Amino acid sequence: MIARQRADGHWVFELEADTTIPSEYVLLVHYLGEPADAALEARIGRYLLRRQNADGGWPLFHGGASDTSASVKAYFALKMIGEPVDAPAMRRARERILALGGAEASNVFTRTLLALYGVMPWRAVPLMPVEIMLLPLWFPFHLSKISYWARTVIVPLLVLNTLRPCARNPRRVGIDELFRRPGQAARMPGRAPHQSRFWYAVFRGVDVALRVLEPLSPRPMRQRAIARAEQFVRERLNGDDGLGAIFPAMVNAVMMFDALGVPRDEPAAAQARAALDRLLVEHGDEGGEAYCQPCFSPVWDT
Repeated sequence: MIARQRADGHWVFELEADTTIPSEYVLLVHYLGEPADAALEARIGRYLLRRQNADGGWPLFHGGASDTSASVKAYFALKMIGEPVDAPAMRRARERILALGGAEASNVFTRTLLALYGVMPWRAVPLMPVEIMLLPLWFPFHLSKISYWARTVIVPLLVLNTLRPCARNPRRVGIDELFRRPGQAARMPGRAPHQSRFWYAVFRGVDVALRVLEPLSPRPMRQRAIARAEQFVRERLNGDDGLGAIFPAMVNAVMMFDALGVPRDEPAAAQARAALDRLLVEHGDEGGEAYCQPCFSPVWDT
C-alpha cells in the first residue's frame, strides 16, 4: 500500500462500474464522428462480452439481473464496434432485450441517447426545456434544490433536449431490431409498477403542457437560457477532471459543446473531451480488455 501511495498522500485505484459507461464512450466517439481507434474498440468489445449475463443481457451491478437500458447500450456499442449481429452473444442479447420489453422500455437517459442517434423520436423523451435555467429561486423547481451531481448532468442535457442534434454516426449503425414495434413509433413510456399513479399523472400532465408551450418560447429568452447553461458548464469544468468529475455529466458537456458549434480545439471543449479519455483503463497487451471508469476515486480510496 505504501508503494502505491501518491506523492501528495492520497491513493487512487481503478473504479469499475456497470457496462453503460464503456458503452456510452464507444457511442460518443461515433456520435462525434471521430476516427475510431479499432484496437481500443476491440478491447472494450471483449470487456463488454465478458460482462454479459448468461441470459444475454447486462446488469447494473455484479451478479445483478439484466437491465433493459444497460443491455440496449451494450448491444448498440458492440454492433457499432463491428460485432456480427448473428453472433451467439448478440443473438442472446437481442432475445433478452425483446423479452424485457424492447428498447422502448429503456429509461430516460437511454431514450435521450437513442433520440440523439435518431433511433427513437424526441416525442418519446420527456421534455426538459432549457428555460429551466431562468426559473426564479422561489419557483417549486429550481436547480439549486437538487444535488450538485444532478445539476451537472442535467444542465448540458437541457441544451441537448432543446437543440436536438443528430449523431454523425458515420457507420450508419442502427438498432431497429431491438424494438418490438418500429422505433419511430415509440411514445412516452407508461407508468412503471413502482411509480405512484398520482405523481405519474402529474408529471405526464406537466409534460403535455410543456409540449404545448415550448413552441411559444420567445427566441431571445431561449438563447439567454442556452447561454446561461453554457456558462454554468464552463465555470465547472474542473480542469482536466471534467464537469462534475463524473462521466454522465462529462459526456453531456462534450455533446453540448458540439451541439453549440464550439470548435473542438477551443480550450474548454478540448479539455472536456480529453477528460473522458483520462478515465479509460486498459489491461494486457494484444487480446486484452479496456473499459471506461465513471470517475476517479481518490477520496474514497484514501
